[in-house]
Amino acid sequence: MNRHPDRRRTRTGRTRAGPTFDRRDRGYPRGVTTTSQKELFRFLEDRFACAQACTECARACATRASLVDPGGPENQELVRRKGIMCAEVCDATCRVLSEQNQVDEAAIRIQVEWCRQMCLESAQAFDGHSGAEETAEACRACARACTEFLATLN
Repeated sequence: MNRHPDRRRTRTGRTRAGPTFDRRDRGYPRGVTTTSQKELFRFLEDRFACAQACTECARACATRASLVDPGGPENQELVRRKGIMCAEVCDATCRVLSEQNQVDEAAIRIQVEWCRQMCLESAQAFDGHSGAEETAEACRACARACTEFLATLN
């Protein structure tokens, strides 16, 4: 009987240390340690949080841009353009993050960094416009999510 909690009995009856798994155990490849599983889960959670924040930001920016009169004053036009651009960048970033292994890490990094920067610029453009506070906060939340996700790529 196997009484050591960190040991597992294999199909051949031998025991091995518990922190690694193989294909028979939960579908992980041989050699994937608990630490790397935690890193993978954090990566996926941060990727999902970033994509979700991008979606929320895109929705808020598109709504804000639609409320601005296209023929309005110059500062209103800037808010409208920033809102449209931010919505498009966030939407594209969400699509990139949703693709399964279709895009390499360098391309993901570039897209997420672009999104982060665009969200910060948009938040600044929305500051000072009454009624745009929630949109500015959505942009800042998206920028934070992008920053956190980028940290998992290092």
